[in-house]
Amino acid sequence: MTVSGLAAIGAYAPRLRIDAAEFEAAWGRFDAAGIDEKAVPDADEDAVTMGVEAARRALTAADASGTDVAHLAFATTTPPMAEEDLAARLCSILTVPDSAKTQTMTGSTHAGAQALDATMDGGPFGDGIGLVIISDCPQGDPDSEVEHAAGAGSVALVVDEDGPGSVIERASHTAAYPGTRFRTGGDDRTTGLGVTQYDRDAFTTTLSSAAERLDVSMETVDAAAVQSPDGKLPYRATGALGVDAETIAAADTVSTLGDTGAASAFLGAATAFADDAERVLIAAYGSGASATLFAVAGPVPVETALDGTASLSYAEYLRRRGEITRDEPKGGGAYVSVPSWQRTIPQRHRLVAGRCSACGALNFPPTGACTDCHERTGDFEAVELPGTGTVEAVTTIEQGGAPPEFVAQQSKSGQFDSAIVALDSPSGAQTVSVPAQVLQAGAEVTIGTPVVLTTRRIYTQEGVIRYGFKAQVASQRR
Repeated sequence: MTVSGLAAIGAYAPRLRIDAAEFEAAWGRFDAAGIDEKAVPDADEDAVTMGVEAARRALTAADASGTDVAHLAFATTTPPMAEEDLAARLCSILTVPDSAKTQTMTGSTHAGAQALDATMDGGPFGDGIGLVIISDCPQGDPDSEVEHAAGAGSVALVVDEDGPGSVIERASHTAAYPGTRFRTGGDDRTTGLGVTQYDRDAFTTTLSSAAERLDVSMETVDAAAVQSPDGKLPYRATGALGVDAETIAAADTVSTLGDTGAASAFLGAATAFADDAERVLIAAYGSGASATLFAVAGPVPVETALDGTASLSYAEYLRRRGEITRDEPKGGGAYVSVPSWQRTIPQRHRLVAGRCSACGALNFPPTGACTDCHERTGDFEAVELPGTGTVEAVTTIEQGGAPPEFVAQQSKSGQFDSAIVALDSPSGAQTVSVPAQVLQAGAEVTIGTPVVLTTRRIYTQEGVIRYGFKAQVASQRR
């Protein structure tokens, strides 16, 4: 059995942007046709943190929560850990039940389509929902076409039979075209052989063959969201898909976000539905080669945060990409073992405080003696905080002044603010104070500044990425 309903789509892209002109000035050329600017992950962003942002927006648009998820699929070509079940981290952060089925798809930009396919086939979910998270931030050598195009973004789809949208038809095709786009073992940079006509043939032939199996009139399609490694290649698929250039342009994101890998076609669909498209063709493609087409009928509720708010110079871009930065110095910073970190995951991922059984005060973290009445109790009532608060104290950590575990981040993004934040309780009647790093706001952070908490990378220790909360100025929340 399968599920064809779509309840909502959420989409997110980093706020940082770099203009094509910056590459032109640095290299004397820009090798990514049709891209005006692209999104750049901040030093503490990756496929997991971006996926969380998209998922939260999708769940909000669907009027659902993580506790409703019965099936979670995560797709990316740029997993922050080469071997680890990252779906488990996403489940923890999003409060997905530990009984939910999880899947992780990677290895190809076709992974997003595979994740949606598998989730639909994994239903029905009873009273639950399926959640597909597709997130990517490809990277290539600095002077390569891949790097010039490489952007970042994420999208999440809520699969629910009762959703207002539906996948009315889908079809796939695979064919052997090795060498078009690949990344060898142990490398974090994508490349390709650059045999132009061969690459085009692989793209158009695979999509065309999938389209021949799709029983949908293309005249009814308002927008075609086509895999976009650059701003030119998708338009070569007009004949293969039976759509015109205007239909492809109606779902364009590559011109402003760059190549978003596995998320590319789905970000285009989110944009099209946000612009009131009623029927969208999603054409996902992966080198190697494989393609899956979905014909989706709306309306589909959409919540996006795709606009850029800060522009980078090329030198700043190289820092964010880690080309001219340094790692944590040997000797390290404050050592926190993985088991110790794991014990505090409810606090770091979901802001679970504890209410003292003796006096009712909130404690964060809920361990030891109560911070108000000083009674020692092992009976704290779990209270999940809403993630809003106010700055009580703040200091700026200047360049070179960061603790060793934050040197890698500061080397990429510069100085940062560290604050004491009074977090609101669910009722708003109480607060509890916690330390938190403040995301770069572009404005002064002072006592009394309202903030919201979001998930980011904290640091890496012993080769393991530690995820947790950071504060974001509420007025800058997209």
